[in-house]
Amino acid sequence: MNVPRDSSLSFDAPDPDADAFNFIGALAMREAGLMIPQEKATMVFARLNRRLSTLGVADYTSYCKLLQRDDSEARAERKTLISVLTTNITSFLREAHHFDMLRTDILPGLIARARAGGRVRLWSAGCSSGQEAYTIAMCVHDAWPEAGRADLRILATDIDFNVLKTARAGVYGLAETARVPDDWKERFFEDMPDSGRIRVRAPLRDLVTFRELNLIKPWPFSGKFDVIFCRNVVIYFDQATQNHLWPRFEEVCQPGGTLFVGHSERVDTAAGTRFEMVGTSAYRKPASDTPKVS
Repeated sequence: MNVPRDSSLSFDAPDPDADAFNFIGALAMREAGLMIPQEKATMVFARLNRRLSTLGVADYTSYCKLLQRDDSEARAERKTLISVLTTNITSFLREAHHFDMLRTDILPGLIARARAGGRVRLWSAGCSSGQEAYTIAMCVHDAWPEAGRADLRILATDIDFNVLKTARAGVYGLAETARVPDDWKERFFEDMPDSGRIRVRAPLRDLVTFRELNLIKPWPFSGKFDVIFCRNVVIYFDQATQNHLWPRFEEVCQPGGTLFVGHSERVDTAAGTRFEMVGTSAYRKPASDTPKVS
């Protein structure tokens, strides 16, 4: 991407702090769909002050000029900037009613299909440091310990390459796993002596594939998903971006498949999807894949 050619991302700072915030906000929107309101300026500068110190950059004028360049260093820094600005809040069994629905209403049918040799795919979109994806894996393994032998897999994606390192390692502090039931903790985690941390066991890690993915850019997969978790992600996007995403999720969702969103999120009917609400922040695509007639 040649940033300097976009006049909305030009930086010529009579007021370095105000111009820097406006420039960074526009760049975050363009690169990742992130909406950063003015009231977040203090948070943005607090995070970026550490980044400037790490880089040895003296001021925001210099930093923004670095971001404007079209070379490998600038491209890498724009990617790091998005990582710095991304909010990563997650936990095991967060919004537990979704996992109750997954276990009781959805997995029995999917497991029956997998047992018969069929393909089953689940997607944790915006997986952060991995707790959501591993909770899905625990639900699957609890229902069917042989799931790893079937064509059943969980894709977990996030835009932040740094949190994906934690997710792939599958190592968490004891406080982070406090909500995991004791029997699950015993079955699905292994101790890491003298560290105060425990690790997700290999059979669960093998069910999950972690990949870097920017939701507003092209999605590099062709198959469809039976279950999609995209929770507490779109709240960081403006309405136009959200309304662009919902039809894309419908397109990659199997007929009869389920989309889970965050507790404060709703699939806007104005987006033109056929998703129907089937539970608290849970939506289902009709079993018939006939396109919606407007």
